[in-house]
Amino acid sequence: QLFIKDLHFDGVPVRIYLPREPPASKRRGVIFFHGGCGIFGSIRSYERICRYLARKSDSVVVSVGYHLAPEHRYPAQTLECLTATVHFLKTAETYGVDPARIILCGDSVGGTYAASVCQELGHRTDIPKIRAQVLIYPFLQALNFNLPSHQKNAAIAFLSRERAVHYILKYLSKDCSLKEPVLAGSHVPESMNLKYRKWINPDLIPEVFKVGYKPPLPTLFLPQVHGEVQELFEPWFSPLLAEDAVVCGLPDTCIITCEHDVLRDDGLLYKKRLEDNNVQVTWHHLDKGFH
Repeated sequence: QLFIKDLHFDGVPVRIYLPREPPASKRRGVIFFHGGCGIFGSIRSYERICRYLARKSDSVVVSVGYHLAPEHRYPAQTLECLTATVHFLKTAETYGVDPARIILCGDSVGGTYAASVCQELGHRTDIPKIRAQVLIYPFLQALNFNLPSHQKNAAIAFLSRERAVHYILKYLSKDCSLKEPVLAGSHVPESMNLKYRKWINPDLIPEVFKVGYKPPLPTLFLPQVHGEVQELFEPWFSPLLAEDAVVCGLPDTCIITCEHDVLRDDGLLYKKRLEDNNVQVTWHHLDKGFH
């Protein structure tokens, strides 16, 4: 049912899935960024998902094979996702795609890349606008690892709270001994906590998701740890930290969250941010879902 081809978009490896059935009109396009903390995963490991998306939605799917960290240092991954997206927006018609109907989609860190690329392209007028973004349990902030979902799912299989921070440090080529102070929140100065309270705060999480939550005890700020992890405070890494002027320019959004997932509250907080900035949001929550 599909014609599948490996290509390079401005040097970035991609695999493109084109439905064989001749279309009645130009098709929709889906740019897909796979998950894996930026250090695992590949086009091949997401082959079935991308085939399924192309068939079921009758869309042309572009799966982006960005190069992995730590061999390719951050932000190489975000930059390659951005490069591939811009290339496809400019050349969509070559593949029978309507450039006004292209969405970005990604799971986990792929959702981070989708969010970052949408923020980056929001105000550009030289290329077609992204039609929508689909963020599947995205990672969106590295300020607070003590939100209700972090507590509730701290020891959940596959992506525990500790493992999440371990992978973040690996991804950024940092010393993993920084894990404990980052988990405790010692990497964030009080001034920054106050600045971002309006966006990253357990009070913004609906009560139904806070059963059993205990606010953490205050922690001591460690300037040397803060200095080591500056990347965590960049909107490219933590899209929840983008200014309202950027967020209000985002396209229609679909956010998928899972109950048994340390990253659940990242999705809930971003949903609120987008809604507060009048961005159209569709939200799906999987009660029995896990990361």
